[in-house]
Amino acid sequence: MNSLRSAVMRLSRRLKHQRVDESLSPTEMSVLGTLSLCGRATPGELARKEHVQPPSMTRIVALLEAKGLVRLEPHPEDRRQKVVTRTEQAEAMLEESRRKRNAFLASLVEGLDEDEWAKLRAAAPVLEKLAHL
Repeated sequence: MNSLRSAVMRLSRRLKHQRVDESLSPTEMSVLGTLSLCGRATPGELARKEHVQPPSMTRIVALLEAKGLVRLEPHPEDRRQKVVTRTEQAEAMLEESRRKRNAFLASLVEGLDEDEWAKLRAAAPVLEKLAHL
């Protein structure tokens, strides 16, 4: 278990350094990624998905809005709430980030033999499942 945890953490750190925009924190990038997956969410929903406290998410959303990366819109059913959506600028940034990180991973995979690559492909769905539990 220690070796799995350690390997996942080291690879994750290396991927985090493959950033397109150094002005965004890893948490801000994660929030944009979550919005890319779910489309839109309230700040409370984002806080739960990102495992942060609601006041922290409110600050993160305000920073992202000031940078033109998200929009706040009225909630369709509850006017006391807002819904957060990503902008086209955020989507372009996310796409470039994905491209850069995929290229980095591809360069690492080049060093694997066919058996190692097959094992890694087979493990990907299990790692994905763990990431969303």
